[in-house]
Amino acid sequence: MRLLSRRAFLGLTAAGAPTLLAVDAFGVEPGWLRIRHLRRNENPTHRFVHFTDLHHKGDRARLRKVIDCVNGLSPDFVCFTGDIVEDKHYLDETLEEMTRIETPMYGCPGNHDYWSGIDFRSVAKAFESTGGAWLLNEAREIVPGEIGVYGAKELRPKSRIEIDAPKTIFLGHYPESALNLGGRQFTLLLAGHSHGGQVRLPFVGALVVPNDCGEFDRGLFETPAGPLYVNPGIGTWLIPVRFMCRPEITVFEF
Repeated sequence: MRLLSRRAFLGLTAAGAPTLLAVDAFGVEPGWLRIRHLRRNENPTHRFVHFTDLHHKGDRARLRKVIDCVNGLSPDFVCFTGDIVEDKHYLDETLEEMTRIETPMYGCPGNHDYWSGIDFRSVAKAFESTGGAWLLNEAREIVPGEIGVYGAKELRPKSRIEIDAPKTIFLGHYPESALNLGGRQFTLLLAGHSHGGQVRLPFVGALVVPNDCGEFDRGLFETPAGPLYVNPGIGTWLIPVRFMCRPEITVFEF
């Protein structure tokens, strides 16, 4: 058997690399779900899940897998920070799957929820069916006397933020909301919107992020309002691609 020379081997590898990268970016990573665990308290009393930016476009089997994963993590409650669908025609089947979540789910809208013209009344009903709430510049007590949550319906909440609990969670679609809360402090802030850039490169990071993200593209940041976690989300927008930026469900010990 004739062996390839080193030069020939390197040439074949270089020629095949773009194909392998394309297979990963378009065929592997968009569906390769990552579970990230974060401990935000030395003595946590509760465990919750954060997921965001479903951008459901009709792949119901994949959506079902995401919801099954959320349930399998056995959280005390669930937080969602917007962008359920891009096309309102997919709303009913998306909510059918989301209502399978077996614990109270709290959420707020994202820009695509407005742009797609979905019926917020249907969304609210779905969230309430889990024991949670769809929050439009509103607060709820998740655990009486322990944990409260506030959900923002826009980048800069126009109404006064009324929330009083030892531990507080802010839900906002846009990461830069953390800079627009008028001095209000939270134990933890959660956001989506960025998709982590969808495509990231070593030593460079995200190539492109949407407006209203600022420097907060993915991960944990310190802000004037408290620690902010930006989840890279589940779905994709514009191009169905992810590279070095897997979809994520985050588990918080809180």
